[in-house]
Amino acid sequence: MIALRPRRVAGIVLRQALLLRGSPARVLPLFAWVAIDIVLWVFITKYLNAVAPAGFDFVPVLLGAVLLWDFFSRVMHGVTMAFFEDVWSRNFLNVFATPITTGEYVSGLVLSSVLTSTIGLAVMIVLATVAFGLSFVGYGFAIVPALLILFLFGIALGVLGCAIVLRLGPAAEWLIWPIPAVLSPFVGVFYPISTLPHWMQAVSWLLAPSYVFEAMRALASGRTVSWPVLGWAALLAGHAGVNRRQAAPLVARLVDVGVADSAVQDVQ
Repeated sequence: MIALRPRRVAGIVLRQALLLRGSPARVLPLFAWVAIDIVLWVFITKYLNAVAPAGFDFVPVLLGAVLLWDFFSRVMHGVTMAFFEDVWSRNFLNVFATPITTGEYVSGLVLSSVLTSTIGLAVMIVLATVAFGLSFVGYGFAIVPALLILFLFGIALGVLGCAIVLRLGPAAEWLIWPIPAVLSPFVGVFYPISTLPHWMQAVSWLLAPSYVFEAMRALASGRTVSWPVLGWAALLAGHAGVNRRQAAPLVARLVDVGVADSAVQDVQ
C-alpha cells in the first residue's frame, strides 16, 4: 500500500481554498442556503408551537433536525463539489499527469469537505443560537457522536457520487444532487421511523443517520439516548467508510477511464 504524501493532499485542499477565495459565488452557497433553511423552519416551528397544545416545544425537534441534516448535506456536497470543479474545468488530465495517487486525491477532496462543512456548521450554530435561541446544551455529549456519524456517512456518499459520475459521465451529476432528498424520507429527519411502512423501515435501519435522528428526538423529548444504538450507527457509518477505502482500486480504474476520455475530448 502506497503511503499518502501530506503535501500532495494539501495541494488539492489549497486549490479548493484558492477557488473559494477568488470567487464569492462559490463562498455564498456555503452558508446562504443553510441560513434560508433555518429562517424558514424557525417560522414553521413557531407556528406549530402556537397551534399545538402547551408543553411541547417543536424548536429543538424540528430545527435541530434541520441543522443536522444540512450538516450531512454540506459534508456530502463538499466532496462532490470539489470533484465537480475538476470535471467542469476538464482538469483530470492535469491532475493525474502529476505523481499524485488516487488515494491522495480522494483524501484532498475529503479534507476540502471538512473545510467547507465546518464553515457551514459554524454559521448554522451561530445563527440558530444567537438569532433564535436554540441551545445545543440540551443534546449533551450525544451531539458529538451524532455529528461524527453524519460526517462519516456524508463522506462515504460523496465518494460514491464521484464514482458514479466517473462511471456514467458528467451528465450524471444530476443524479448526485438529489441524493440527500431521496434519503431523507427513509432516515426520519422530521418524524419517527415507526411512522413509515414496514418495507421503508427495513431500509431505514440499514442507514446510519436513522439512528442519529431517533436519538436526537429522544433527547429533545426528555428521554435518554441509547448508547448501544448510537454505537451500532457508528459501526454502520464506519463500514461505509471502510468500503470506500476498499473500493480505491475500482475508483482508480474509473479515474483512468475519465482521464482518457478527457484527453480525447481535449484533442477533439
